[in-house]
This record gives sequence, C-alpha cells and structure tokens, in this order.
Amino acid sequence: MTSTEWQYESARDLDLPRLERLRVFPREPDMLVYAVRLTSALLMRLWLRTYHRLSVTGQDNLPKRESFVMVANHSSHLDALCLLAALQLGRVHHAFPAAARDYFFVRSSRLMTAAVLVNALPFDRQDRTCQSLDVCRQLLAVPGNVLIIFPEGTRSATGQVGQFRSGVGMLLAGTRHPVVPCYLDGAYQSWSRRQWFPRPGRIRLTIGEPRTYFDREAGIDSARAICAELRNKVLALAGDRQWPRYRQGVLS
Repeated sequence: MTSTEWQYESARDLDLPRLERLRVFPREPDMLVYAVRLTSALLMRLWLRTYHRLSVTGQDNLPKRESFVMVANHSSHLDALCLLAALQLGRVHHAFPAAARDYFFVRSSRLMTAAVLVNALPFDRQDRTCQSLDVCRQLLAVPGNVLIIFPEGTRSATGQVGQFRSGVGMLLAGTRHPVVPCYLDGAYQSWSRRQWFPRPGRIRLTIGEPRTYFDREAGIDSARAICAELRNKVLALAGDRQWPRYRQGVLS
C-alpha cells in the first residue's frame, strides 16, 4: 500500500488584515467565518419563520445539484435573507447574493454583515460591471453554486417592480445555467427603505420553474429580451397578491 504525502497550503490572502480579506472575492475558506455563517443562518431562518411567518411555495423548482441563478423583485433588505432561507442549509456556503460594492463593502459594519453572514458577492453597479459579470460566470462554472441577483439593481422605493437591468441577460444569454424567477410578497411592508427596523408581518416567497437561455445569442438585444421575459415571469408569480394599483408593475 502506498501513501501520499499530505501538504497544507495556507490561504493566499492570509497576510491581509481580516477586513480586507472579507473584501476580496473569491474568499479563502475560514473555519471561523463558516461557523458564524452557519449559526446565523439557523437563527435567521427561525426569526423569519416566527417574526415574519415566512412561507415558501415552489421549493421543488430549485435545481438540486447544478449551479443556478435566482432572480427576484427587490424592495427590502429582507429579500436576500428570504431567498437564502429557501435553500437547503448545506448550500449556505455556496450561495452568493450579488450586493452593491459601493454600499455593502465600504463601511465595516455592512461589510461584516454582507461577507460573513450573507456571503455576498461584491458587484460594481456603475464601473467595472463587465468584470463583475466575469466573476459571476466563474462562480456558476463551479457545480453546486447559487447566484442570487436582484435585476432592478436597487430596492424599490414604492414596492412596485421596476425594470430589470441588462446585466442578468448578458450573464445568461447563450448558457445552460438555469435561472429561477421568484416573487417576494410582504417584505416591503415589513422593512421598506424608509424604515430603520423591520416590523412583524407575513412574507411569502413564490418560486417559479427554472428556464435556460442557451438558444439566445450573446448581445444587448438578447440581454434586454431576457430581462423583459424574466420580469414578466416574476410579475406572473405575484398573481393577486400584488396590490391593485401596482398590478403587473404598472400604475393604474
């Protein structure tokens, strides 16, 4: 019987200060961060199901092993937490909500929350968007990863579903990575951008059927068409739960 010599390799960012290590992506494994994230995920799920009575419909639509993208409407800081809570607990370290670098990765408090608790991927909304999309592609190339994207780009100020930006269409065009449309109802009422703290209220997450866009050629026209189609799928999941004056995302 032969034995192979085991060699330990330290993290490549080990010489960086801890906060700087959290800004780097992809991040190197850190057992302390893993333990904190897993513990917070359990507590967060308990809180969402008691304080916000979170219910999830369509959970069987989530791909089990392959990498995929989740897209949803965005009106609250609770949105990413609800989507993460819909995943199997074992995927908590392999799920990456895309978060604005200029908002979540500047102040230390937001950085700790985004990188440690949520495992967010820093995304450049204004400059270097192409580089951020390349990072997303690399992430999806690894089996089992989940990328969470809010195509509106920012939280809605009214709860109305805004237009989807073209980035997600550029990411998906010509690829076989499934994308799963989702609709969140109640998160805006529980914690809108005008509120300092969340208040109790029921949140319902509806998960639609996955789809792919491997038959679409890469390009801005395809990207816009994909975004329009995904937005319609998200709105269709709302059904009668989106209040009348915002039904189908159009003011009456």
